[in-house]
Amino acid sequence: MSSKLIAPSLLAADFANLQRDIEMVNQSDADWFHIDIMDGVFVPNISFGMPVLEAIGRHAKKTLDVHLMIVDPDRYIKTFADLGSDVLTVHYEACTHLHRTIQAIKAEGMKAGVSLNPHTNVNLLEDTINDIDLVLIMSVNPGFGGQSFIENTYEKVKQLKALIERKEASTIIEIDGGVTNKNAKALVDAGADVLVAGSYVFKSDNPIETIKDLRGIANS
Repeated sequence: MSSKLIAPSLLAADFANLQRDIEMVNQSDADWFHIDIMDGVFVPNISFGMPVLEAIGRHAKKTLDVHLMIVDPDRYIKTFADLGSDVLTVHYEACTHLHRTIQAIKAEGMKAGVSLNPHTNVNLLEDTINDIDLVLIMSVNPGFGGQSFIENTYEKVKQLKALIERKEASTIIEIDGGVTNKNAKALVDAGADVLVAGSYVFKSDNPIETIKDLRGIANS
């Protein structure tokens, strides 16, 4: 991937003004919408459900990058396809039969992503990396926005990039959690292709300028 992508996370948007914030992302230099689906079981928080995702899809004009932080994601793969998801990411830790889950996502016409929690080793993807379109590295513990970036992420990205190259896979790398203008360049240099930014974007004084700045740094 030549151009590095920015994916604002709607978890940090103003839920009372969600359409306004969606329109802002539409008008910005952002590439994707990142949407976290949490069930209160796999992670200790509950976020968007299907009706909200459907509403987002009616207004969003860019790629819908949907990140499932839920148990038993296989039950909902077709539902999320029907709701317009372009990329569907499941957690390695939530999938007993990961290869089957990846194939089911692709069968519904979506890109298949696999996310790893901070404690999960990238080498566990050795046998499936060639089937995965995107690996999402959690650079915070999943479940809540606004957490501090975990410094070990840089090394983890380098290890994943090495695995992808060794296996001659076309998998891209996404980073989620604590991304700012302070670490964006180092993450890209380590091998990241997509940067998810939530609080850093939506809590800034000028989100459109913040997105533009972040994208510029990532592609400098």
